[in-house]
Amino acid sequence: MIARDLMSTNLVVVPPEMPVAAIAELLAARGISAAPVVDEVGAPVGIVTEGDLIRRLAEQPRGPLRWFLDLFRSSGPMIAQFAKARGKTARDVMSKPLHAVGEAASAGEVARLMEAHGVRRVPVVKDGRLVGIVSRADLLRAVLRAPQRAEAPAGDDRALLRAVIAAMREQPWVDTFWVYPDVADGVVTLHGYARSEAMREGLRLLVQEIPGVKEVVDSMEDMPLIIRAMA
Repeated sequence: MIARDLMSTNLVVVPPEMPVAAIAELLAARGISAAPVVDEVGAPVGIVTEGDLIRRLAEQPRGPLRWFLDLFRSSGPMIAQFAKARGKTARDVMSKPLHAVGEAASAGEVARLMEAHGVRRVPVVKDGRLVGIVSRADLLRAVLRAPQRAEAPAGDDRALLRAVIAAMREQPWVDTFWVYPDVADGVVTLHGYARSEAMREGLRLLVQEIPGVKEVVDSMEDMPLIIRAMA
């Protein structure tokens, strides 16, 4: 599934000169949490989110300790925070730069972009113009629409093992060199080394959704630092 199939196209956009108060009213009236900012030709230049507006309320006066600590901070982030807190227009408060994708980007590419940059929405552009947005909700709907893997025949542990290995190889985050499964009576046991607790949880969720799996047993050890440095 690609971005063109996932994206929402019924967009509410705002110009860079739109006042912050008007943007807040627009978000509240439409029941949305963000609005892309586009220039006169429809190119996305930023996005204004609820978080951008709420941060204006959260600014605290500088106490003695904060004043002292600020002496050791780079001035760039402080200037940006000051400008956002006092900005009057979308241009002043919007989040940027935007991390956009083309229409042909895969769902996996969009998901990795969200994770890498800590964003909840990814603009989709065509010929430099905004044509849609993929949100986390859109990705969840893609998961629900994803075709289910064929169920392994009951009692066929070898077929189930092949299905588990295939599912692991589909995921770029799985250390297939260091993790190996075995299957007995529908129970999948994971052996080898786990890089992190997140890896353990991800593998458990991945394997337990495979049709025919009765239980997932985690027998992995924590990955030694020397192997982690090599992996």
